[in-house]
Amino acid sequence: MKREIKTTNDGSKTLFINDLNENYHSHHGALQEAEHVFIKNGLNLINDCEINILELGFGTGLNVLVTINEYLKTDKNHIINYFTLEKYPINESEIEDLAYFEHFDNPELKEIYQKIHQAEWGKSVEIINGINLKKIQCDFFDLKDIELPKINLVYFDCFGARVQPDLWEKPLFEMVSDKMSVNGLLTTYSSKGSVRRILQELNFKVEKKQGPPGKREMINAVKL
Repeated sequence: MKREIKTTNDGSKTLFINDLNENYHSHHGALQEAEHVFIKNGLNLINDCEINILELGFGTGLNVLVTINEYLKTDKNHIINYFTLEKYPINESEIEDLAYFEHFDNPELKEIYQKIHQAEWGKSVEIINGINLKKIQCDFFDLKDIELPKINLVYFDCFGARVQPDLWEKPLFEMVSDKMSVNGLLTTYSSKGSVRRILQELNFKVEKKQGPPGKREMINAVKL
């Protein structure tokens, strides 16, 4: 499918899929959305000394980068093992044009951004001390066959239900739940009533949170 680069309202870029009329990120701000949904309402709520993150899906790599940026602000006394699924990796030209590192003050992030995208698919790679990344090229519904440690944080960042409704139905959420530890947190930009009901059926405590710019609400769900 043909993709093009677009600039969002906070100055950061995203990819737009013409055939689906769908952005990879909110047009209100790609970086703002990632930091609000997955850092403020995700990573910053986890206090474990070892954090196993599962992301659906890797996309442009922005969520990995904001996670590492946040980690670098801490005392670094914990470890992050980051597992991310993606069926259709972006190409080198798109990686260069997106250049997310330009939006951060830390000069280290340029090299880190490159290491994230250069990391070999299917292998665990130490991006920096304390951060291990494993990119897995697969369909999300292959998750049931992927061996993972117990996940205590899920970044549920699939394309919207308008274009891929099957990714927001019970079978995929059930697979994700099976990979999670008790008290594990799932965070997503969505606030759909059907998603809340599915998560409740799967024994999650669901909370509506304030959404990122341009969106009224989002969901946090804790596995009971």
